[in-house]
Amino acid sequence: MARKPRSEMIAETRAKLVASARKAFGTVGYAEASMDDFTAEAGLTRGALYHHFGDKKGLLKAVIMQIDAEMSCRLNELSAKHPDPWQGFVDECVAYIEMALEPEIQRIMLQDGPAVLGDPFTWPNQPGCVRALTASLSRLAGEGLIDVEDPEAMARMINGASLHASLWIANAEDPSAVSKRAVAAFKQMLEGLRTARKRD
Repeated sequence: MARKPRSEMIAETRAKLVASARKAFGTVGYAEASMDDFTAEAGLTRGALYHHFGDKKGLLKAVIMQIDAEMSCRLNELSAKHPDPWQGFVDECVAYIEMALEPEIQRIMLQDGPAVLGDPFTWPNQPGCVRALTASLSRLAGEGLIDVEDPEAMARMINGASLHASLWIANAEDPSAVSKRAVAAFKQMLEGLRTARKRD
């Protein structure tokens, strides 16, 4: 049987380690997850982990980037299928906040991630979030649906508010109750962007 190309073998090794680590981080948390346990589950050695990710922290970064990419796909699909561009944008923003109730996202992205990797606003995925929001706001402004003079500045405000809301929910004693409060306040805030004729 022909050997797989090296690039394919590397991709498979990385994928196995990320999948195994993601399962461990999502169930027992970063602190309790054993490198030996998830390398064994992946059928690999610690050497493979160090080679591809540097250390456990590097593996957490890879897991977070994978989850973030999946979240983005889900949100894009949600907004794209709505016939009303404004409502699609609102639904996308609200869905992002409500994802803080999902156990895996809550634990890995919003609890362990900030504790281990520091301020989420410095993570490598943030520029992409701001760019996507800026593009959405520019499009809505171009269609006359919102009054926004500086789409990038407003994107950064919305990004900050939604991330802060998610962190509030994930670390609350009653996440479900806090989510309802956060979503209601967020919707009220977004409503202020709409043009006067659209609010009437």
